Amino acid sequence: MRGVVMPVVLALAAAVATLPAMARGAQSPAPPSQTGASRLVLAAATDPRNRPLVDLGPDDFVIEEGKDEREVLSVHPADYPIVVLLGTGVEAHADFATIQTAVLHFIERLGDERPIALVSFGGAPRLIASFEDDRKTVLARLQALSIDAAPGREVLRGAGLAAETLRATQTLFSAIVVVSGTPIDAARGTDEDTLGPIIESGAILHVVANFGNAAAAPGTLRGLVEQTHGVYTPVYTAASFQPALDRLADRLSTELIVEYLVPAGSKASDVRVGVRIPGARVRGLGVAPR
Repeated sequence: MRGVVMPVVLALAAAVATLPAMARGAQSPAPPSQTGASRLVLAAATDPRNRPLVDLGPDDFVIEEGKDEREVLSVHPADYPIVVLLGTGVEAHADFATIQTAVLHFIERLGDERPIALVSFGGAPRLIASFEDDRKTVLARLQALSIDAAPGREVLRGAGLAAETLRATQTLFSAIVVVSGTPIDAARGTDEDTLGPIIESGAILHVVANFGNAAAAPGTLRGLVEQTHGVYTPVYTAASFQPALDRLADRLSTELIVEYLVPAGSKASDVRVGVRIPGARVRGLGVAPR
């Protein structure tokens, strides 16, 4: 039954900490005559059986900042842009066709309206398809990709190119999805100039990679995934890419953007989000100004 306000499920301290990065290029001072403003929360809600909840409206959410409850204005599906970063290093030769097919299905599952760009990394990272390209073009260029002669060691530089591509859109939320058929060597390019654009973009970083016999993921890359509230999925066979990307597509397709009213000039502090559905859970993934 509805009508009972459940305890706030998750404090978004980490999301609030990344607010300047998410807002960069999009926030402007409020006009002196403005009496109100709004902020956005990116969230994912699930029922007691851990199934996504997408048919939710403003009355279903509770937003608090500090001790103050905020009025929820609207709820809608998150359709922010995504850059798929695909490894084309020579080591992935044996499994590349399988991985290509998995990525193709992943993009199709996200729907035709979702802005998708494609970047490859093997040798020097390359922008294969931009947000201006239609879905048919993106898929055709994906299918035309081939293995590079160089090893796939430029993942962070590839993520930097993806971040720059996203920054140009000036959207408040975005994501980078890294797909690699070989263990990722993230030790190269860990300097501030390389990591800075990734962090500054505010993009959520997801990684699906084959680690083979590796005991753990590279610390730099895993740290970026955790910092941005993304998902790190290790796989060990080519056949595992499809279900791993299907799960990620399900998550991305069921995220919601909740807009709520705030006093003009206020700052996000101790933001918490909850739902009025007994047993349901909600994960906050980020906060940004309208």
